This record gives sequence, C-alpha cells and structure tokens, in this order.
Amino acid sequence: MKLTWLGHSSFLLEESTGTTIVTDPYKGANVGYNMPKVSADIVTVSHAHGDHDNIGGVDGNPTVINRVGAYEIGGVHILSRRTYHDDQKGAKRGENLVFKYRMDGVDVCHMGDIGEDCNAMLVESLMPVNVLLIPVGGTYTIDAKEAKEYVDRIMPDIVVPMHYKTKDCEMDIDKLGEFLDLFDDECVEYVDGPTVEFDRADFDGESTKVLVLEKFEN
Repeated sequence: MKLTWLGHSSFLLEESTGTTIVTDPYKGANVGYNMPKVSADIVTVSHAHGDHDNIGGVDGNPTVINRVGAYEIGGVHILSRRTYHDDQKGAKRGENLVFKYRMDGVDVCHMGDIGEDCNAMLVESLMPVNVLLIPVGGTYTIDAKEAKEYVDRIMPDIVVPMHYKTKDCEMDIDKLGEFLDLFDDECVEYVDGPTVEFDRADFDGESTKVLVLEKFEN
C-alpha cells in the first residue's frame, strides 16, 4: 500500500487494488496552507472541525465515514473507535474518532485529534498496528511526550507524526523537534518526498522507526 502526506492530519492511502482513502481533509484558512487537490473513494473524518472535515475539498464523490463502526468498502476493512479530543472526557473539545485501516495486509492507524491520556483499553483495541499516524503538536491534541507514550504502548513498526507546526502552518502548536528528540537518531528517517510504500513483508515487529515526510504539493 502507498501513503502520501497531504499536510496537517490528512493522508492519501492507496491500496494496490486501486481503492483510495483521504483522512481528515482540511481548509487552508484553518491551517495556514491549502489542501492539495485530490480525489478518493473514501473520506474518513475524525471530528467536525475545519482543519479535519473539509469533505468538499476532495473530488470523486467519496463515501464519507464519520461515525463509529466497522466497514468494508472496495476490499478495504475500516474500523473506527470513539475517543476524546481532550483529557476531560470531551468536556472541552468533544469526541474524536480513531480509525484503523487494513490495506494490502498492512494495518494503518490514524489517531485523529486524540487528546485523552494513553490507556490500556484503547491500546489493546487498536493492536496490532504496523503504521501509526499520530498527532504530536499539543495544544489541541496530545503533545510530544504523550504521543511517545502511545508509541511505546502500541509498538508499531512505523510512526508517521502529524498535526505539528511546519514553516507555513499558522496554528498554535509545537514543532516536530520535541517529538523527534524523544527517539534515538538511528530510529528517525527523513523521507525525500511525501510518499512511502509499504509491504506486509517489510515488518519484523522488532523495532519502531519514525518517518518524517515532506508535505505533498501540487
């Protein structure tokens, strides 16, 4: 399967069969830079905030998933679980959906704008995870240290950080460095571009690598 970072918390996920998913499409006014023009068969929305629910920004008349449930669309299995957008059981920012996708035998988990503390019940419900897409910028979500706790508990093969302050992001969130500083240098890989491809055979379950992607531009 192929994964492309579209910026912020938005990714384009592509299965070899041709089924495509866009996660959490955003409005430029909410983030500071514009969402690339893409089309998809499916759009998943973690919560109804402008930097995550710009469904109209995705071409192709996609099926929208924004509720808790288990789905199978185009040969892709999708599971969504209800979590909280804050550490006060939703009192400040409401609920958040965590999505898990199985594409070409690879288990990908998108944490949305999760804000609740790491807990055993949630972690156990998500495992196993090959590729973890997790917010690290704090303020509106978990911060770097809290994200590292999720990584340590979920033990994915690959971590792709998201929802952090880039040079053109205008949101009051932290830069990526605070998260990367929590890992040994040999565990961090900078990818030349926005896209990576994964095969189930690539994962040995023995270590975790952080991939830093460049934002897709078109």
